[in-house]
Amino acid sequence: MWPTKTILYPVPLVLMISGCSTLLPSFKTESSPFTSFEQARQAIEALVPMQTDIAALAKIGIDPVAQPNTVILTHADIVRRFVPSALLKREDLDPGVIACLEAPNACRGWEINASRIKKARTGNFFADFANFSRRSETTGWRFNALVLHVNNVVVYRAWGGQPRVSEIEVQTNPLGPLQEMGPAIITSQ
Repeated sequence: MWPTKTILYPVPLVLMISGCSTLLPSFKTESSPFTSFEQARQAIEALVPMQTDIAALAKIGIDPVAQPNTVILTHADIVRRFVPSALLKREDLDPGVIACLEAPNACRGWEINASRIKKARTGNFFADFANFSRRSETTGWRFNALVLHVNNVVVYRAWGGQPRVSEIEVQTNPLGPLQEMGPAIITSQ
């Protein structure tokens, strides 16, 4: 039988050799049935104004009841977005938008917000654990679209978003675990 000390020594050594960054926290958000920005874009562009109906939307995965993060807009919401201002005249608006504005009881809109974001802390485990340095990488995509329909027929569609999200955040604390102690001491007095 080996002494207990002999068994415990290899554990930290294995952690250091195996790449401790796998021990750092990570998270992801998936708020879309679409697997990519491109797939979401293609779904919205496949909608033909004045032809595509609500049933066809559900078949391609666009359904405000089934799709998370979809806002159902009232006619008043749509008016606030598209009412002509001093710079934008009625004739500058898309014909579908005008059709929607002219049908107050039949016009509805869907604002679709879809994303797949992954955030992971990377870098040196020991520097992160001791709060000397933390590095976070955020990757993925964000997509948004607006679909207007009158009497269950799409009259307008538009899309936008971020096809590629890539952000790196580095936080450095020269005092490590003592960095947060200063504000705690000041507020406790």
